[in-house]
Amino acid sequence: MHKALITGVTGQDGSHLAEFLLEKGYEVHGIVRRTSTFNRERIDHIYKPDNESNFFLHYGDITDPFSLIRILNKVKPDEVYHLAAQSHVQVSFETPYYTAQATGIGTLNLLEAIRSLELNPRIYIASTSELYSGKEEEQDELTPLKPKSPYGVAKLYSHEIGRVYRESYGMFIARGILFNHEGERRGENFVTQKIANGVKEIVLGKRKKLKLGNLDAKRDWGYAPDYVEAMWLMLQAEEPDDYVVATNETHSVRNFCEEAFNIYGLHWEDYVEVSDQYIRLNEVDTLKGNYKKIKEKLGWTPKTKFKELVKKMVSLKESK
Repeated sequence: MHKALITGVTGQDGSHLAEFLLEKGYEVHGIVRRTSTFNRERIDHIYKPDNESNFFLHYGDITDPFSLIRILNKVKPDEVYHLAAQSHVQVSFETPYYTAQATGIGTLNLLEAIRSLELNPRIYIASTSELYSGKEEEQDELTPLKPKSPYGVAKLYSHEIGRVYRESYGMFIARGILFNHEGERRGENFVTQKIANGVKEIVLGKRKKLKLGNLDAKRDWGYAPDYVEAMWLMLQAEEPDDYVVATNETHSVRNFCEEAFNIYGLHWEDYVEVSDQYIRLNEVDTLKGNYKKIKEKLGWTPKTKFKELVKKMVSLKESK
């Protein structure tokens, strides 16, 4: 039985990936931080500590290399999926030092722990479209990297230290440059979930207005469960490589609002207000990913279209 270790297992991607791997028969281990309140609602339905299960949790922190060494030495995973990060762009302007530690140096901590223990797992590093400046018509694996936020810069360090360890030590390290991917488990402070929750509350009569920032920002939005399959495929390849994971379509925040409100027969203009409070510093205007390489080499394509994604997020039906 294959063993997988997931950092960031309580997040959107981590929870979907844990489900995906369990369905494939893996023994899955996740790293969780010890906090004053539990933040495990995304994995509650699969974590059963009192029953026999192939899903195990370990207390640790990506900023604490000693905890990583302890967990890695105990688990000795065949595959490591590194998803943990401070991943909110706007928050990275407010907490740049912590973002650098968690998102950038955290990757170094993990790779050095694996190397020092002389383990040989296949490693996936989660990179991001925020590595790009958005000046090109579309972005692929050869597009120059020029991030515009502390988060993007921290991810650039994470991305490049992965390359250095791959080239220097012969480690199997695949880097996935994932464009925006959303879903029912998206964090509430991300714009897509903010819109989805706002629409649902307006429909239910719980609020009257929704305040947003730049409606003209354009993103390549995919569905998170589709993207975790791409992560897994990267670690099944014969050789480690880098792949853009995207839909090759772009839609604006305005488009997302229009589609979301339209599901309930509402006109978004009647409910959305633009507030300077939510305008990002140094905004990336347009992101559109070309996923040709992963399609040709690994056979991956996005399954969920934009309209279907929005419908899933705005549905009033409760999701796990």
